[in-house]
Amino acid sequence: MCTMTAMAAATSSTDRPGALEITRRLAEICGPPFARFAGAADEVAGRTARWVAVPGGPRAAAEVLRLAARHDLTVVPRGAGTKIDWGAAPARVDIMLDTGRLAGVWHEPQGSTVAEVGAGTPLRAVQAVLGRTGRRLPVDAPSPGATLGGVLAADEAGPLRHRHGTPCAQLVGVRYLDADGELVSLGESGTAQLGEAAPAADRAARLGAAALFGRAELPGLDVVRLLCGSQGGLGVLVSATMRVQASPAGRVWVSRPVWTPLEVHDLVRAVLAADLDPAAVELDLPVPVPLPRRRVNPAHPSLTGRPDHPALTGRSARPAAAGSLVVLLEGGPAHVAERVERLVEVLGGEAVVSHSAPEWWGRYPFAPGDTALRLEVPITDLHAAVYALRDAAGGPVPVRGSAGVGAVHAALPGTLPPERVASILAAVRGVLMARQGRCVVVAAPTPVRRAVDLWGELPTLPRLRAAKAHLDPGHRLAPGRLPGGL
Repeated sequence: MCTMTAMAAATSSTDRPGALEITRRLAEICGPPFARFAGAADEVAGRTARWVAVPGGPRAAAEVLRLAARHDLTVVPRGAGTKIDWGAAPARVDIMLDTGRLAGVWHEPQGSTVAEVGAGTPLRAVQAVLGRTGRRLPVDAPSPGATLGGVLAADEAGPLRHRHGTPCAQLVGVRYLDADGELVSLGESGTAQLGEAAPAADRAARLGAAALFGRAELPGLDVVRLLCGSQGGLGVLVSATMRVQASPAGRVWVSRPVWTPLEVHDLVRAVLAADLDPAAVELDLPVPVPLPRRRVNPAHPSLTGRPDHPALTGRSARPAAAGSLVVLLEGGPAHVAERVERLVEVLGGEAVVSHSAPEWWGRYPFAPGDTALRLEVPITDLHAAVYALRDAAGGPVPVRGSAGVGAVHAALPGTLPPERVASILAAVRGVLMARQGRCVVVAAPTPVRRAVDLWGELPTLPRLRAAKAHLDPGHRLAPGRLPGGL
């Protein structure tokens, strides 16, 4: 369905009997300024919503979900919208639940090792609040303006994943709303408690049931972890309790020019063998010639804070003669200085020491309109994956990401026809399959998204299907956003 057709379908759907009543109820729940018919910009991977609701708290959000359940409406959560075009398009978007008012940093007394953060809180705001007491979340998602809920829903990791893992690894517990609007609290142990959003009588009845909040208890499955990367398809995040740590007193970036994936492989092995405890090991392999890019909307959320991006300037990225391998060292100043000396010896005479990150640090190599890929492979085979991508594409492809853990992103021009992208994916996945790796399409133009398998072989699909059937049996939460059309 083209965009104009989708918009027309969304508009006509709001004219159905009962649409005005639903709009009135949404306004009562959220407040008149925070409930409206959706506009052209309120879309999810090309699928336009019917309504937008911005609840002011967990209780209001629960009421929105209950209203949706009564009228058999679908709900798709949205944070800042920086990754709203990632993944598959939902089968239907009736209510877009904007989490912007589910914000705040709570229960984070000075010296605490955890903090509870509202799902709609911008990650930058979380870091600013924690920074006042010399602490931080060890999370540095690349999307400018992203909310914590959006980062967790996509399990979006930046350079710090090398030492600290993905944001999901920093998660201690969550509060989320299930498809029926019940508020669930889950800790690392998986223990569930019925939230205060439920009416008292309902709470009493369910607490007396054989299993405490059975929807949250899924034998053999870790619901907390499953919510990470679920894109709102298993529950609506209300808040997350995250580990926090003292901000490092010293940070130094050491860079070295690189020319080939094999050279990167050898250098990364040397760095990891030197016992330097790096916080990040990042790679940037640009292409030596400009790539054509599809024209995109400059107001797209993923371009927020990036006025110099080629997609806005109309110019391709500056050609580069070489790529860069950059290692971040963190810790006490004296300890960092000692490790920097050893790292320079490992990297050789071309190494450059800096107290600021390179311009490309923590940024994706793709823009809206590109076909964005994520490659994950054991670090010993990362060079093979990059060579396979180059061979399949017929030339160099921009690659950037965490070489120290074998997780990088790449960009294919949005002008490539879907069948060409499909052939590239087939070739790359064939190479990665034998190396326990995978290649995922993160985002793509609509024709490509419809024509290709976004995820490839996914061993965890049966577990995901079981979770969807248990947590959202009516398929009301972001239907179709999860792999397998779930």
